[in-house]
Amino acid sequence: MAYRRKRRRVKKCKLCSMKVNYIDYKDLNLLSDYINEKGKILPKRVTGNCSKHQRLLRQAIHRSRHVMLLPYTTDQ
Repeated sequence: MAYRRKRRRVKKCKLCSMKVNYIDYKDLNLLSDYINEKGKILPKRVTGNCSKHQRLLRQAIHRSRHVMLLPYTTDQ
């Protein structure tokens, strides 16, 4: 019996569709969409970002953590 694999739908980069060129480290509403509940950055296979925007996102999250706008981890 042949099993059919379910095809995953290709995730589109939300930031490309919004035509974002720069991600501001002070925009906590945007950055919090790409962080899980433990404070870790979500991978691009989960978020569907392209490589360019994933790099910009990582850079902005690291900057906002450095100036203490975002926590490094959450206490359990």
